[in-house]
Amino acid sequence: MKCTQFYPVIMTDDVAGTAQFYRDHFRFIPSFESEWYVHLQSSEDESVNIAVLQGDHETIPEAARGRVSGLLINFEVEDVDQEFARAGRAGLPILLPLKDEPFGQRHFITQDPNGVLIDVVKPIPPTGAFTAQYSGSALPT
Repeated sequence: MKCTQFYPVIMTDDVAGTAQFYRDHFRFIPSFESEWYVHLQSSEDESVNIAVLQGDHETIPEAARGRVSGLLINFEVEDVDQEFARAGRAGLPILLPLKDEPFGQRHFITQDPNGVLIDVVKPIPPTGAFTAQYSGSALPT
């Protein structure tokens, strides 16, 4: 299989509100917009996409219709401190405050209106044994 694009699709009962959340807080813009589906593209990098879909739409197999559960979306950014400050000013819920992890991340976790966890991450050099767990080209510097 040759994949030409990959992006998450969040199933929700509030398509417009969820799309607006990602527009307001993560700088996405719609590239397709209907009542039941919105395709969003990062205003900063057109290769970064996310979609929002009415969870009970007829295109979803009946057994799978509903709301999202157990999803964590990572946004890797250049300045996580700036994004953390911006999230605080916007009043987003902060479920995990900004912190450095020994496995090589500086990050914080917030949440969208559907309960989807959003981990905003800046890779940092790992410490100790975590360094050996990276392949050479993937090691954050």
